[in-house]
Amino acid sequence: MASIDIEATSWRRVEVGRVLKLESGSLATIVEIIDHKRALVDGPSTNEKLATPRGIVQLSRTLLTPIVVEKLPRGARSAAVKKAWEAAGVDSKWSESNWAKKQLQQERRQSLTDFDRFKVMRLKKQRRFEERKALAKIKAAA
Repeated sequence: MASIDIEATSWRRVEVGRVLKLESGSLATIVEIIDHKRALVDGPSTNEKLATPRGIVQLSRTLLTPIVVEKLPRGARSAAVKKAWEAAGVDSKWSESNWAKKQLQQERRQSLTDFDRFKVMRLKKQRRFEERKALAKIKAAA
């Protein structure tokens, strides 16, 4: 007979301890699931931009991240959430993620002045010239 391997899905689930990215750009973890549309969240991040006060959010206004705070009890108070958040290293995991890096890059680009954009354009042209020169050198040698 054929053997069947049953594996769990790799989808992100709404669960207590799951870290969410809110519309405002801040991070929070689910402390309690109220119903199928709302959850109680708390985000004790050390970064002021990412910190979220304890409150209720609509799940439709959030994005689930792959980061999970393990063994967080349901309905945990703010101090317990903060302790678990720091133990899980959520801030460092978030800063290392491509999601955070892309968000930081977008913020940098939005804050550029006209002259800064001009300098970026010149550097891109210079890089493109060097790449084409190296490619032509390789083609000539072949």
